[in-house]
Amino acid sequence: MIPVIALVGRPNVGKSTLFNRLTRSRHALVASFPGLTRDRQYGKGAVGGNEFIVVDTGGLSGDETGINRAMLEQSMAAVEESDLVFFMVDAGDGRTGGDEQIAQILRQENKQIVLVANKIDGANPDFVRSEFSAFGFGEPHLVAAIHGEGVNDLITRALAHPAIDSDEEVQAIAPAGIKIAVIGRPNVGKSTLVNRLLGEERVVVYSEAGTTRDSIYVPFERNGEQFTLIDTAGIRRRGKVTQVIEKFSIIKTLEAISDANVVILMLDARQGIVDQDLHLLSYALDAGRALLIAVNKWDGIDHDRKDSIKRELDRRLTFIEFATLHFISALHGSGVGKLYPSIRTAYASATKKIKTSQLNKILNQAVSEHPPPLVHGRRIKLRYANASGTNPPVIVIHGNQTAAVPEPYKRYLQHRFIDELHLEGTPVRLEFRAGTNPYAGRKNLLSQRQVQHRRRLVTHVKNADKKRKRR
Repeated sequence: MIPVIALVGRPNVGKSTLFNRLTRSRHALVASFPGLTRDRQYGKGAVGGNEFIVVDTGGLSGDETGINRAMLEQSMAAVEESDLVFFMVDAGDGRTGGDEQIAQILRQENKQIVLVANKIDGANPDFVRSEFSAFGFGEPHLVAAIHGEGVNDLITRALAHPAIDSDEEVQAIAPAGIKIAVIGRPNVGKSTLVNRLLGEERVVVYSEAGTTRDSIYVPFERNGEQFTLIDTAGIRRRGKVTQVIEKFSIIKTLEAISDANVVILMLDARQGIVDQDLHLLSYALDAGRALLIAVNKWDGIDHDRKDSIKRELDRRLTFIEFATLHFISALHGSGVGKLYPSIRTAYASATKKIKTSQLNKILNQAVSEHPPPLVHGRRIKLRYANASGTNPPVIVIHGNQTAAVPEPYKRYLQHRFIDELHLEGTPVRLEFRAGTNPYAGRKNLLSQRQVQHRRRLVTHVKNADKKRKRR
């Protein structure tokens, strides 16, 4: 098995920076902001032929309460599943009380602990070694993660330990199967739904809005099928986004939408649908992703309120009739199991292989029943169609004056293709292309006989005009 390395330490000691350095990515958010990372973040790295999985964890203080308690549970879960624990400290800060408390927690775990002193640039190496050796985890490894100094040597020496068996078959961890992104406003229950779908407390859930700050990828298997769940940060209205951290979180959420196969948009039943929900919906539609709508916190609402919410959803979501609507309670699990069939159906529709003959049959029938309108007295001609892509399905329609096709007629064709192809949960993108004139830019040269005929015709017309004037 490939070794698993957990990064543990106080906030802002450089765990996420080292994570990005080892995975050669920017998957973990990095900023001079304590407590930025809250959930486990997984990544794969390789140094000197040694492959490994690295797990970034939230910063610990040693005395956790509230949301910090949930972060501690996530960090300890990472420690439990790891082969190595990198206990990271800040060389510039020296040994702190928080480091002492974390060291005490780690001593109780039956794990190989590697002490890593980060941010050694500008520090006295001898002083750093003597300062942190008192923890009893051996001499610290000195690194500067932001510059990559000492990182390769750290991995090489750590993986050379006898307890780490690197000769076994290597199994990569990577997003697999259907990738499902869960999006929504802060505190609508995204992380609760992710944990419910996984059947474990995988991500931090807390009543504080904005608990999730990063996009967390969680591969899992269900009934022999591979899935990857993506828990995203809640996106607030632009005017309320003030912290730089939150702005980066929004970027990560938008990236997760683009990377997903299926997007689950979560709504709060007790608040109804608001403008920010529609903005999030537009992000998913712009990306062309298969879509499910999950109305959460459905339990405890009286029947009259439920009927009112359904009427509001029917009125405001008429433009996404293809999306499946689910009423769930992520906290209690009601209705959650029905999401999986809809996810499979939406994914199958989004990746469906469509024959050209089938598309042309649908196009011809649609045009026959409802022809395109006239443009400047000329009829738009749509000749044939072909498939050009999947996720979402892209249909290219060829013809004349295609640039003049009005939006209502485009929507008519989209609905016809969705209905006739039996697509559920996915939009359809139409691209219109006009045929090129092979004679454009070419001068029509007349033959000698045509030139003589033209001269006789001109002479005839002139003579006819003279006779008419004499009369």
